[in-house]
Amino acid sequence: MYKLPASEITPEHLFRSRRQFMRNAGALALGSLALAACGGTSDQPAASAGGTAAGATAVPGATNGQTDELGDALTPYDAVTGYNNYYEFTTDKEGVAALAQNFKTTPWTLEVGGLVNKPQKIAIEDLLKRYPQEERIYRHRCVEGWSMVIPWTGFALNKLLKDVEPTAQAKYVRFQSVMRPEEMPGQSSVWYTWPYVEGLRLDEAMNDLALMVTGVYGKPALPQNGAPLRLSVPWKYGFKSIKSIVKIDLVDEQPTSLWMNAASNEYGFYANVNPDVPHPRWSQSTERRIGELSRRKTLPFNGYAEQVAKLYDG
Repeated sequence: MYKLPASEITPEHLFRSRRQFMRNAGALALGSLALAACGGTSDQPAASAGGTAAGATAVPGATNGQTDELGDALTPYDAVTGYNNYYEFTTDKEGVAALAQNFKTTPWTLEVGGLVNKPQKIAIEDLLKRYPQEERIYRHRCVEGWSMVIPWTGFALNKLLKDVEPTAQAKYVRFQSVMRPEEMPGQSSVWYTWPYVEGLRLDEAMNDLALMVTGVYGKPALPQNGAPLRLSVPWKYGFKSIKSIVKIDLVDEQPTSLWMNAASNEYGFYANVNPDVPHPRWSQSTERRIGELSRRKTLPFNGYAEQVAKLYDG
């Protein structure tokens, strides 16, 4: 179990640097990002809930700079960058950072195509210039039963999707990570179908909460955090938040993800956070917030029901 000593609390100068990062993000050369591959849940959408927890606002990511909108404190920087699920490198959460040190994040090009009117190939530097970066403090809930509160920097996925103009036939969005076994030793594992693939329904991807992440804690993302471009879908278990994305395709059939291929009875397509639906091997009713000793109750849709529950009506 990861134990966070008091000495790892983020220095004030790192915390305050995020404001400068947001002003200058268009000119930054990216580092990296990661925090998913967190296992999965059954293929059942979370039950609709009437709204967010008491005290929450209706604004996704609304914060005072030090907490999320529920008043929960940020997870310290050293934990966010030192405790990572990233099977492309290793299954050891505390071993990812060391193995990712030599991962090359530049040059980097994102290809967006499939059922769109305007397919594009975009360099990461041009993405930063095209889409103004904003900060979102999101809760991150792993299917393994642990969680974090993370200040991401990035831009809404729907901005990119609107620019490529999905056709009427497009129903899903398929994401694909980079394939570099020479830099990612975990990709030599025969237990998984590489490269990493994930997917969303198009209406899920168009929700304002779905974020293309380029930074963390006001700084360019690090390789262990999925740099230079990852996804955050905070109402779903963490394995849906695919890292190091190189390709996005609009498709008409539901994509089959890496984890669905690995164990379809445990890793479903929807993977919405649902405390009432247990994983086949453990309960999902509670979670361990990294940096805390006790467990806390898990919220439907990870506390974002007001923004997303309507997607699953009926």
